[in-house]
Amino acid sequence: MRRPFSWDAWLALGLGVFRLAPAAFWSLSLAEWRALLSARRPRGAPLARRDLERLMQRYPD
Repeated sequence: MRRPFSWDAWLALGLGVFRLAPAAFWSLSLAEWRALLSARRPRGAPLARRDLERLMQRYPD
């Protein structure tokens, strides 16, 4: 059996964590919600110093 959708948690996430205005919260598409939620997932190990130095040499500002 499926659990009921937690609107309280969803509102807390959108309005509290992401700090969306109510109009923005209600107008987001599912694709936009997926993008927001994926930004909160860990993406693996941080860039190693050696790799950062290579990138800085290759793309100097």
